[in-house]
Amino acid sequence: MEHQFTPVILSILTRHFGKAGEGVFAASHLLQYLNIKTKSASRGSKARSAFANHYALYVLVEDYVKKGFHQSGEYSDYDGARFADLFRRQRQLPFGSKLQNHALNHRLNEEFKRFFPACQLSPIMRDPKTNRYWVNEALLLIKVGEKEYNISEVVIEIIDAYIDAKQRAFSSFISDCVKIAKLQDKNPAEVRAFIAGLLDPNVDARIFEIVSFAILKRFYGSQFIYWGWSEDEIEEDHLTLYKTGRTNANDGGIDFVMKPLGRFFQVTETVDARKYFLDIDKIERYPITFVVKSSDSADQLRARIEAQALETYRVKKIVNRYMGCIEEIINIPVLMERFESVAKDSGMPDVVNEIVVQSKIEFNIEDND
Repeated sequence: MEHQFTPVILSILTRHFGKAGEGVFAASHLLQYLNIKTKSASRGSKARSAFANHYALYVLVEDYVKKGFHQSGEYSDYDGARFADLFRRQRQLPFGSKLQNHALNHRLNEEFKRFFPACQLSPIMRDPKTNRYWVNEALLLIKVGEKEYNISEVVIEIIDAYIDAKQRAFSSFISDCVKIAKLQDKNPAEVRAFIAGLLDPNVDARIFEIVSFAILKRFYGSQFIYWGWSEDEIEEDHLTLYKTGRTNANDGGIDFVMKPLGRFFQVTETVDARKYFLDIDKIERYPITFVVKSSDSADQLRARIEAQALETYRVKKIVNRYMGCIEEIINIPVLMERFESVAKDSGMPDVVNEIVVQSKIEFNIEDND
């Protein structure tokens, strides 16, 4: 596989190994894996980005290099890196503050095996009793002809280059948002097209969640209810949508909560009935609204979820109880309809500004303005 980031990888290899660089690349499953995993680097901020497997590999190879094993050749006697140290280090890396332990424990190895089923080596070795970890040194030592090359420093440099590319892409995205915010009065059609592009089914899940929140926050914020503890204490109150944590964090939480109605919202890009029912179970089968990254109609999505559920659980009574907890399904067309409603209500600046604020928080971009 060759993509726009592949020449960056090859240039790093050439800088380290000269003319042997391409041969090292061809002989290394690990470098080919990184090539696959960095294809989103040149696709901008809206492309899907994943850092968990990159960082699981990064922190182990970094530990290997920092302790000088790439020069000493004594890695086989190493007691292994402590999980706590590796976990803390990966969360210090850009975009890594919410990473979980799955990649270190099994996901990197599983994905590597899917790409290279004939390879007998796994990137990570682990001792569950001591909770110590090692990178598989056999994947770092690449033989080309009669010479052996250690690619540990190359692996670090490739992942650093990928991180840098993604950071520049997200910084560019923020700049685009700021520019779009200034065009709201002069060219609203361009703003609409920009927002529509951020809601594309192929967009990064975090950006989709941010844009969904910005639209829905402004949409509901213009609505009012009247309530009180008695007939004599009725008050007017506007609806307020709150974000409950970082986007796409895999933290088991609920994404948005609305006051004072107490509505729950969960953002998802899947139509897996088990995932929906798990979210419903989290909140003791309290009604929940799903914001789905799909252009299919709400009726189609609901039908697909129900069909999957019946196939899995078989008992209609149970399935109906879960399906009854799905208060509403908000898809991409509904989000765009609500954005148009917000735009007519002069709310376009609020949406764009909220996207900028939430994106800076999510992508750890400092506000210098």
